[in-house]
Amino acid sequence: MKKDGHPPYQEVLFVDSSTGFRFVCGSTLQPKEKEVFEGKEYPVCKVSVSSASHPFFTKSKQFIDSEGRVDKFIKRYAKKPEAAKEEVKAPEKKAKKK
Repeated sequence: MKKDGHPPYQEVLFVDSSTGFRFVCGSTLQPKEKEVFEGKEYPVCKVSVSSASHPFFTKSKQFIDSEGRVDKFIKRYAKKPEAAKEEVKAPEKKAKKK
């Protein structure tokens, strides 16, 4: 096997630029910037989205949607309290007619 065929595997500090959340993970990235985290110096890679800021992982009920498509969908298909009550009563009326 050839030497230097793969980049070196090392621990890299990832920083979420939107929340400031930091975590260390093994990676083959070779960033030039370095930063001290928990008493140890790591190469730093800045990311725009991580598990600390993504709506799926933060259990946010409102997704980021610039056009409001999610809101329109929820409003359109949300059952109104009156309509839900009528659906429950409707099968009872059909059963009485037979």
